[in-house]
Order: sequence, then C-alpha cells, then structure tokens
Amino acid sequence: MTGIVDHEIPRQAVFVERRNQPIHQCITESLQIYFANLNGHSPAGLYELVLSEVERPLFEAVLAHTGGNLSKAAQILGLNRNTLRARLKKYSLI
Repeated sequence: MTGIVDHEIPRQAVFVERRNQPIHQCITESLQIYFANLNGHSPAGLYELVLSEVERPLFEAVLAHTGGNLSKAAQILGLNRNTLRARLKKYSLI
C-alpha cells in the first residue's frame, strides 16, 4: 500500500511477539511500534492499513473453516454475502 507515510516503514519493524495475547493487545503494541518508527514522518491512511492487515487473514481463516462456502462464511462474519464477495475481491481471495 502506498501513501502510508512519506516513506515506507519496513513491515518487519512493526512485528512483535504475539503468543497468548488478545488481538486488541497485539494491534495496540504494533501501532505503538509503528508510531515509534515514523522518525518524524506523518502517517496517512492508517485506518485502511490496519483494516487490510486484520481483514485479509480474518477472511482467509473463515474461508478455510467453511471450506470456501461463502454463505457460511458470510453468516459467521455477520456480513451480507454480496458484501463479503466484494471484500474478498478487494484482497484477490476470489
């Protein structure tokens, strides 16, 4: 994704050890590291960055759980099937 900051922060710079932690804590720690590594640059598009980093693996896990059944996946996620299809296309998952 482009436009996140004036120059890209290496993705490995935001990885933290995440065993046995709630998801929200992992995200909080990753964001703290992200902000610490900005080195004076202004972030932009952070919401979309975080959403894409969480949404894609969520969809992958649910699709694996349902054997690729979009109707079941949509039900589990609480999404309309057409909405799910649109988001899956966004990430090239279908």
